[in-house]
Amino acid sequence: MKSPNKYHAAWPELQPIDEWIDTQSTVHMWTQIVGKIRLELSPWVNHSWGSVLYVSPVGLTTSSINCDGSSFDIEFDFVNHKLDIRTSAGLTRSFDLEPMTVADFYNKIMALLKELGIEVSILARPVEVEEAIPFMKDTRHKSYDADAVNRYWRALVNVDRVFSQFRSEFAGKSSPSHFFWGAFDLAVTRFSGRPAPKHPGGAPNCADWVMEEAYSRELSSAGFWPGTGLGQPAFYSYAYPEPDGFRDADVFPDEAVYNDDLGEFVLPYSAVQSGDEPDDILMSFLQSSYEAAASKGNWSRKTLESNFVKPS
Repeated sequence: MKSPNKYHAAWPELQPIDEWIDTQSTVHMWTQIVGKIRLELSPWVNHSWGSVLYVSPVGLTTSSINCDGSSFDIEFDFVNHKLDIRTSAGLTRSFDLEPMTVADFYNKIMALLKELGIEVSILARPVEVEEAIPFMKDTRHKSYDADAVNRYWRALVNVDRVFSQFRSEFAGKSSPSHFFWGAFDLAVTRFSGRPAPKHPGGAPNCADWVMEEAYSRELSSAGFWPGTGLGQPAFYSYAYPEPDGFRDADVFPDEAVYNDDLGEFVLPYSAVQSGDEPDDILMSFLQSSYEAAASKGNWSRKTLESNFVKPS
């Protein structure tokens, strides 16, 4: 796999998280509101997959949501900086993405949904954050740095491409490449097919059953997030349950290290972005960390790994 080429966008340089944390925190809350709308109106899919967002050609989208015999979608457009709602009846509503409080965002989107005849009630407070300010009362988070958001989305476009390729090389159960609004990360997960020990829960402002169900099957998961707590955007990879010897395995490239506090391998985004072949560097991290989990965990790799070649 070669990157970049004429079909691939350049991997953008990203700011340290501290330089756009106010915007990241605000947009995080906005995505939680949109994700909770999808969650409320969609069938439950294992591991909360029915609530996620997806990387789109202009931003992040819910994909189609069925409601009362019709459908609609909601999309963050980080190119034109708008929030768009489209229905199968051909109706549209939108508003500009600009500095505004979470409370204002919540009121705007709920008003537009009501105009379109879409009735929905959500648990109107965030999850997986230490301080869960109700959306209607959140006037603290109100920043929007359009350039920082656009850069992060452009990184997501590239990461999503590699994650999707990585997913295609596994014949067992695997998640799509999708964006979890709870933790504000893009992730792809492979499963061994075996049950896992009960997860201890403990995620802030999140019911334990959510994590118990999310980690109910043995897995190897990789993702990308802004690096809150690390100071820089980074990739991660972990296994649940973590098999003996996993943290001491050889994971590539050399910049990838096991973080004891997080319980996962971490690779700085800059190590990928600045390389001659970013796609290949990231793929080496995904593959080697997966192999560490699968080999140390005695997965049935011959059964799970795909050697299918698409006919030409």
